[in-house]
Amino acid sequence: MKVLHQFSAKAAMDGDGVNIRRVADFVTTKFDPFLMMDEIKSDDEQDFIGGFPAHPHRGMETFTYIRKGGFEHRDQMGNVKAIRAGDVQWMSTGYGVVHSEMPLADAVDGLHGFQIWVNMPAKDKLRPATYQDTAASPSVETSNDSGATLKALAGDWAFIGQSAISATIQGLAGEAAIADLMINANGEAQLDLSKHEFAALYIYQGGLSKGEGSQWSFNHGEFLVLDSQTPLQLKADERGAGMLLFVGKPIREKIVQMGPFVMNTQAEIQQAIRDYQEGRFGQIA
Repeated sequence: MKVLHQFSAKAAMDGDGVNIRRVADFVTTKFDPFLMMDEIKSDDEQDFIGGFPAHPHRGMETFTYIRKGGFEHRDQMGNVKAIRAGDVQWMSTGYGVVHSEMPLADAVDGLHGFQIWVNMPAKDKLRPATYQDTAASPSVETSNDSGATLKALAGDWAFIGQSAISATIQGLAGEAAIADLMINANGEAQLDLSKHEFAALYIYQGGLSKGEGSQWSFNHGEFLVLDSQTPLQLKADERGAGMLLFVGKPIREKIVQMGPFVMNTQAEIQQAIRDYQEGRFGQIA
């Protein structure tokens, strides 16, 4: 594993007082085609009970993955879905989406989940919005002989020497793909990501050993941008490790972001604001 850039998730607040940890880069675009990743992880409902009341998006894709607890999703397209542990939800917002995400009343044991923003190329930013989730089709996973389990959340994934598995969710912008990788204590995993230009991982649990005899490790909350052309060889420390894997193809376009809108020019941002204020995004029924 060769690390090109290292970032630490920062405490933040969003929605109606929801406490999150965030990694974002709308300026240097070192995550291209990804823009941001939010993690919610708490057993105290006061950290998330306010949820995310109705709000808009334009020009980007939201990818939500729940590991514990759940949200009820509602949008102006008529979708009303319970997104629970193990589920993935993907919205390609295009011209515009209005949606809300509120904690499920029966999810009483805390919440752990992620929302990832993926940029859209300029040519697609005003196309009609689309929605997909995996509530009716559990994510596909595979294991190796060294204590690791890989769950494909979007795109195609494989350990070195094994056949690829395909997620239900396909076709993210920027050829993006996302996986959840769990490694047992002192276990190992090897992946070849060389067909992708961009690769990164985010550690949400435990840590990774930096090398033989090293007393240090990469830990929870660290986002590592990797050299995709170097084989990814991972070894968990004595705590084990859980991480999200990200790959994709950089879009390499100028980004102008304001709140929930991600466009290419300031004029397009102002148009998005006007369109939303004048009701052109629609409303949640």
